Amino acid sequence: MSPDELVYLGILAASIPVGFLFRYLTPPVKQGAALLLGLCVTIATCHIHTLHSLVTVIGTWIIIKSSWRRAPALSLGWTFLYLLFFRLVTWFGLPPPTPFANAVQLLLTLKLVSLANEVQSFHLEKKQEVSSFARSPVIGGLSQEPSLYDILSYSYCYVGIMTGPFFRFQTYMDWLRQPDPQALPGPAACLQRLKMVPVYAALFLAVNSVFPLSYVRTDEFVDRHFLFRLFYMIAIFFVFRMRFYAAWCGAEATCISAGLGCYPEKALSKPGGGPTVNYSPDPSLPETYDFRTIQNIDCYNTDFCVKVRHGMRYWNMTVQWWLHHYIYPNAPFKAYALRAGWTMFISAYWHGLHVGYYLSFLTIPLCIAAESAMEASVRSKLSPKGQNIFDWIHWFLKMRAYDYMCMGFVLLKASDTINYWTSIYFVMHVIAVCCIVLGRILKGGRGEGRRADKEEKQEGEKTDTKEKYGEKKTD
Repeated sequence: MSPDELVYLGILAASIPVGFLFRYLTPPVKQGAALLLGLCVTIATCHIHTLHSLVTVIGTWIIIKSSWRRAPALSLGWTFLYLLFFRLVTWFGLPPPTPFANAVQLLLTLKLVSLANEVQSFHLEKKQEVSSFARSPVIGGLSQEPSLYDILSYSYCYVGIMTGPFFRFQTYMDWLRQPDPQALPGPAACLQRLKMVPVYAALFLAVNSVFPLSYVRTDEFVDRHFLFRLFYMIAIFFVFRMRFYAAWCGAEATCISAGLGCYPEKALSKPGGGPTVNYSPDPSLPETYDFRTIQNIDCYNTDFCVKVRHGMRYWNMTVQWWLHHYIYPNAPFKAYALRAGWTMFISAYWHGLHVGYYLSFLTIPLCIAAESAMEASVRSKLSPKGQNIFDWIHWFLKMRAYDYMCMGFVLLKASDTINYWTSIYFVMHVIAVCCIVLGRILKGGRGEGRRADKEEKQEGEKTDTKEKYGEKKTD
């Protein structure tokens, strides 16, 4: 493990016992202590580069105070433009930020854009109340516009400050106001989330030592057999998954120990978004709780779901929620495929400026189009047994597609990514294009493929509607 990874590990490990101590604090003390601890961690790891995050926070606060109506669009433009400056600071003679500063900046961007949207919703709901002379029932709406102190404390809250998961400002405020944090699930839920971390970490270290990424860039690698080169991407993606499984399960454990994102199961919380049902627990009855709001990874479904489009839902789940609610609906295109491509482009930009990100993310729409064409023209015409066989083949190709795209994500440089894909003859691109062509030849790919996209879009819109009118919670 690199020194930076050891620091991340140390911060995660220390945050878990600290979280249990936070359950004993009153709301004002908890807010101040979480801010102070988060600032200490940020300054200790980011040093002078802490100013980048501070400037971003102050800029967003000014935007919100100046025009809450345009705050969502302006905050998105401001934070994403600052990300560009942040990544190009060396062009201006400034020192390059540390990896820790980059992690803080990424999570902060998500938080501040979400905050601007929440503030706008608050003002719109307030106007609706005045016009109707009645309080509008909402789930998770703000009770007042946050102050600069509130924004700073949310931005620098120690929980997940560098590792995630993303959580909304309302989730943060609900955490501060928990009436009896010590009665909420704690050690057992935390251990449940941590039980597989040693396994993931051991697998990461073992396989990474046998299949180092650096070997892909050597001339010797290119001379190896085609099947070896093809298998190598499977090993690299396995290492990639184990690394993030361990990190994100640990990050979720830091939230669980502090009680952040804990809601009744009947609130039907969504990762990143929080409760979607207007539900208040009955104090006289036993209640069960979950931490779905801060769940960032579903390891089993990431590995064993069938479709490429579904695999995205189980990976980095809180960020996927953010993209689905703040980027996809506001895309400058109406066509489903173009909106999906735009969302992937924004996701790539958020991750960084390396061309490998864009090559990987923009391959996803092609893979989705291929699986839609084959589902419409082949699977729909098979018997139940044939569909089961089709699904196993589909799952195998889905995993290979993610192996393939992962190489761009980890190699980063355009030359390295293209060189690797060339060494395996762009196999997944070729398979995807062949599936699309075959689907159309079978006279189902074009019309029925579009129908599949339409059904997928309608499914997403139904989810949007449910969450739009069910994402706010009354006290």
